[in-house]
Amino acid sequence: MAPEKKRPFDARAFLESAGLGKRVATYVPKEVVFSQGDPCDSVMYLQSGAIQLSVLSHTGKEAIVATLGPGDFLGEGALAGHPIRLETATATLASGVLVVPKRQMIDLLHSEHALSDRFIAHMLLRNARLEADLVDQLFNSSEKRLARTLLLLARYGKPDKPQRVLAPISQETLAEMVGTTRSRVNFFLNRFRKLGFIEYDGSGLTINPSLLTVVVHD
Repeated sequence: MAPEKKRPFDARAFLESAGLGKRVATYVPKEVVFSQGDPCDSVMYLQSGAIQLSVLSHTGKEAIVATLGPGDFLGEGALAGHPIRLETATATLASGVLVVPKRQMIDLLHSEHALSDRFIAHMLLRNARLEADLVDQLFNSSEKRLARTLLLLARYGKPDKPQRVLAPISQETLAEMVGTTRSRVNFFLNRFRKLGFIEYDGSGLTINPSLLTVVVHD
């Protein structure tokens, strides 16, 4: 008899079974989860929806630094001793967030090896994503950056099932994420649509796997 396949660790189920299931906060689109400068006293686990992380400079310029989906953690700075939030988290879709107090999260990471492994894997992936983003900004064209951003939003390459249809997202938001202008985003979206890489209407944006050819093409 073949050995039973080991099931992957379910962080959500574990956190809920650890007595944290009632500490779920829900947010509507565009609602702020926490703001840059708020007390950094908890770690959060995104159960559903999508959250965007942004940073505001001293001159008032805002930059989007990450877009998170179900299964991602946020607010990890609390574990590094940061007294305040270093970024602003805003829901881009209706979202459910499990809030874990800092002290409780530290205790769980020390006592539960499966959760600790899952959290470390998350941080390694986040760091790799930040490095890839930096390389993307330094060496790739805005067209490639937009294609990569759309694929990341659709969660291609993630262990969970890719999301082919994205909720409506403004061209202004995409421009901020890519680091270009709204007019350039509009130009490239129209080009992607004509080539069959994407489809869009009032209900959302459909990402076809063929969009990957834009990223890998020299």
